[in-house]
Amino acid sequence: MTLTSRTEILGEPEERFEEILTAEALRFVADLHDAFAGRRTELLAERGRRAAVLARTGTLGFLPETRAVREDRSWRVAGAGPGLADRRVEITGPPERRMAVNALNSGARVWLADFEDATAPTWHNLISGQLNLLDAIGRRIDDTTPDGKRYRIGDSPATVVVRPRGWHLEEAHLLIGGRPAVGALVDFGLYLFHCGQRQIENGSGPYFYLPKLENHLEARLWNDVFTFAQRRLGIPHGTIRATVLIETITAAFEMDEILYELREHAAGLNAGRWDYLFSLIKNFAGHGPRFVLPDRSSLTMTQPFLRAYTDLLVRTCHRRGAHAIGGMAAAVPSRDPAANEAALAKVGLDKEREAGDGFDGSWVAHPGLVDTCRTAFDAVLGERPNQLDQAREDVEVTAADLLAVHRLTVGLPTEQGLRSNVAVALRYLTAWLGGAGAVAVFGLMEDLATAEIARCQLWQWQHHCSRLGGGTLATPGTVRRLIDGERAALLAEGAEPALVDDAVRVLEETALGADLPAFLTTEAYARHLVRVRTSA
Repeated sequence: MTLTSRTEILGEPEERFEEILTAEALRFVADLHDAFAGRRTELLAERGRRAAVLARTGTLGFLPETRAVREDRSWRVAGAGPGLADRRVEITGPPERRMAVNALNSGARVWLADFEDATAPTWHNLISGQLNLLDAIGRRIDDTTPDGKRYRIGDSPATVVVRPRGWHLEEAHLLIGGRPAVGALVDFGLYLFHCGQRQIENGSGPYFYLPKLENHLEARLWNDVFTFAQRRLGIPHGTIRATVLIETITAAFEMDEILYELREHAAGLNAGRWDYLFSLIKNFAGHGPRFVLPDRSSLTMTQPFLRAYTDLLVRTCHRRGAHAIGGMAAAVPSRDPAANEAALAKVGLDKEREAGDGFDGSWVAHPGLVDTCRTAFDAVLGERPNQLDQAREDVEVTAADLLAVHRLTVGLPTEQGLRSNVAVALRYLTAWLGGAGAVAVFGLMEDLATAEIARCQLWQWQHHCSRLGGGTLATPGTVRRLIDGERAALLAEGAEPALVDDAVRVLEETALGADLPAFLTTEAYARHLVRVRTSA
């Protein structure tokens, strides 16, 4: 279906989709695409060139050409917009209808409506997610389940912040000028067009989390998108607020520069720790034992190289008047009282560490963790909305500190870690291919970031034939045998055979090939999640 001279919808229509996919909204998305898709393509090409240099040299440092930005103490960012001054608890999840109600009513101060890692990018998920946001902001969600449970938004809902897809992803169900649209511009554009002014009228604003940025030039592109979009829709300049996830190793060396590029729209930075580990492993996977990391379960934020990353983030943010938001707590409350108590205690210690380090708030993945996170931050913040006054001038972080994975306080990867990576990756991929983006696996709410860590570690460990704790070697044959065993377990549990087999193929292609693909989603999306209409 063609709605404008430049746009063509290939995705299947569903009930009420026409409320989102209006001619005016699509024209706005097309305008964004015409103005910025070319620069985005150039920046992705630059990513590839930089990755090749990292793969060859294994070195990374702070940019000498932007030293003046880092050393100039005078500039500040715009800071919190209305409804964002207090972010002590933020809850994340896909923009599903019941998730929206549960998140908005959870007691968290912010809901991150996630179109990225927590959403499998099917056409249904993306457009129904936009509808759910529109209904939530208009307080039109009133859903009753068959067993009589009613979902409706309470009187003091969380502030909505939307995470669009990263720059690397396309939207194959929407063509602009005959080519797939840029996924980030589709998510951003549709939400801003339909909900931006409504959010302003509600006393909040159009707020965004920006994922997967790799350098300050990608932040500059987002800033130009914001400026263009506000002018095009008649929204005052600077109304948009953005929080950037520092979740790539290259971005960790450009925190000041990223804030500077976005300073008229920047609210803060977030320590996206799981994607950060994924990025570090991916970029240095070919450099031998020095960068081989042990089991994910042992990579807590007390490890020295991760402490350097989070300390630098807090210092950078507070020096510039920006919020520093901590990482994800992914535990899923258990029906086993002892297991639940242990999980909540672990979450509490993590959040107490973040609050004590100067973070202004943190993330949880489940409503059952909100109170634990809030208690930790209440103890430090009291009635204050944040702790921007904690400048952390004691922090001095070097390039070597950020890359010092050899200073680990834990030992070798283990056979159990190998088994866990296979199980988590295969179970998550099976669910993702079936349309689910946030999946409970072994007591944790997993999203795409943890699947990426798992398959990158599998590639790294078997590529270097790493010796595991106990003496076993990680080889391709060992990994394939574990995949076969996990496939059998999934089938025995009743998983759909076609989805499991597709997940096995994706995992083998992205974890056992000669090269390590940058993202497992790129090819998997095109091959498995794109469902276009075959006739008008």
